[in-house]
Amino acid sequence: MKLVGISGTISGSKTLITVQAVLDEVRRNYPEVEIELLDLKQYNVQFCDGRDPAAYTGDTKTVIDIVSSGDFFLIGTPIYQASLTGALKNLFDLVPVSVFHHKVMGFVATGGTYQHYLVIENQLKPIAGFFRAFVAPSYVYVHNEHFNGHNEISDKGILERIRNLAHELVLMQKQLKAAH
Repeated sequence: MKLVGISGTISGSKTLITVQAVLDEVRRNYPEVEIELLDLKQYNVQFCDGRDPAAYTGDTKTVIDIVSSGDFFLIGTPIYQASLTGALKNLFDLVPVSVFHHKVMGFVATGGTYQHYLVIENQLKPIAGFFRAFVAPSYVYVHNEHFNGHNEISDKGILERIRNLAHELVLMQKQLKAAH
């Protein structure tokens, strides 16, 4: 079972920190799960232009291949202008829909207002529905105030939500794998 964690931004650090926190929790409790982190900041990904995904080369092909190798996913995005990032939307456009079909997805998001958690409900979950993915019931929204001065997640409630999401992702994937 391979979990691909995606930090869907090319700027900032809080989303990557949050994605990494969930992946670390999975790693601690489920050593049998293979984990790969895809930090979009590390790649020069082309804009989707409608061509066959197999026709892309370089970093774009690498990113498509990493996502395609996943059995289940943790997807993170900061919320800008009440929406997911263009980088994450571009990734969703690049990867074939079949890659996410009947696979588990979990979401984390970071933002500067407390209302931005609604992007998970109103944008990310419907995208997962389009992919016919299974969505973990819990998600994690981390406000800027949940980080301490060292850019670490310090809020106990958020840390508990991270633990819950990590467990849900793995348990859902194990149940799905057992059913097939």
